[in-house]
Amino acid sequence: MEIDKELIDKLLADYKGPEDLIGEQGLLKQLTKSLVERAMHAELKQHLGYEKHDPAGRGSGNSRNGTSPKTLKGDFGEVELEVPRDRQGTFEPKIVPKHERRFTGFDDKILSLYARGMTTREIQGHLQEIYGVEVSPSLISEVTDAVLEEVKAWQTRPLEALYPILFLDALMVKMRHEGKVENRAVYVAIGIDLDGRKDVLGLWTSANEGAKFWLQVLTELRNRGVKDIFIACVDGLKGFPQAIETVFPQAQVQLCIVHLVRASLNYVSWKERKKIALELKAIYRAATAEEAERELADFAERWNGKYPTIVALWQRNWERVIPFFAFPAEVRKILYTTNAIESLNMSLRKSLKSRAAFPSEEAALKVMYLALRSVISKWERPLQWKAALNQFTVLWQDRIQVAVTV
Repeated sequence: MEIDKELIDKLLADYKGPEDLIGEQGLLKQLTKSLVERAMHAELKQHLGYEKHDPAGRGSGNSRNGTSPKTLKGDFGEVELEVPRDRQGTFEPKIVPKHERRFTGFDDKILSLYARGMTTREIQGHLQEIYGVEVSPSLISEVTDAVLEEVKAWQTRPLEALYPILFLDALMVKMRHEGKVENRAVYVAIGIDLDGRKDVLGLWTSANEGAKFWLQVLTELRNRGVKDIFIACVDGLKGFPQAIETVFPQAQVQLCIVHLVRASLNYVSWKERKKIALELKAIYRAATAEEAERELADFAERWNGKYPTIVALWQRNWERVIPFFAFPAEVRKILYTTNAIESLNMSLRKSLKSRAAFPSEEAALKVMYLALRSVISKWERPLQWKAALNQFTVLWQDRIQVAVTV
């Protein structure tokens, strides 16, 4: 609907500055109040079937019965409304339903701030400062607690039968558990399906990261419908590959190169980090496993005297490093960059860093779920996915057929 420009000019006839438009008594708030009240009166007219003072309403059995006050919170502050009533009490406004105290979208503002890691007090201050709205801690808790049911449904939803690539990782979060504040591991699983779509399959918490708990996670994924995985990309946790192969015997376990490089650089002085990182890159960017082994041998010859731990780390995990050399560059890039898990963990840490500790596991999961929901909406299919899928089809056509026909 196009608004009459003459009407706009008339409304802004006394305009002197922003306060006249968006201030506490500004035009926007007055217009909102007037429009919403007029809309409710229009709804009441439709409900009763006759205009106000219309003789047709005599003896109809129901009539107007004044108004009742109601305060609504929104982006522009609080608005005091007069809600029309009928004598039989059967009228329920659609634009502002009964018991509704917030305009549509206001709860999303609270959830967005919560997802950014802001505390209840910070959210209160922000809404007061920006919108001039006083929001109680109980209201914020009510809005955010409603997410828990969504989290439960999301955590138990059915999954795809086949994920060609699965990334598994964990990060530590400080939270209160059984009366004590402690660092607890939050397990994250990201799957890439046959169409190249990335998705977080779930979040789980435990006292610490361990292969035994990962076994429970993987068993849950299988119970939720996952029948097969081609490649599982993991960190160097002891016993992790065995846990994966117990649940998904055909899965090929690939050690996450990012984790391995990061672990290696922990032993390097800041002055030499860039140099060592470049030399390690020559290993995992080699064309073949044989060439990579020669690069590792050259690295050992140059650095074993100064950094023997790095050489030992790569040699010890070599059998889990080299599987991806059997794939073309398109597949390797998806595996060794692990952009999905790295970008997700970075976003989660941004949301978590403002909290010294969470009061409960539920509080931590609420923040992480809201944060990852925002991240997932921006994910795109890997550029190399079609080439990778062609390779998977050549190698495992029979497994694809079995999974998609289950």
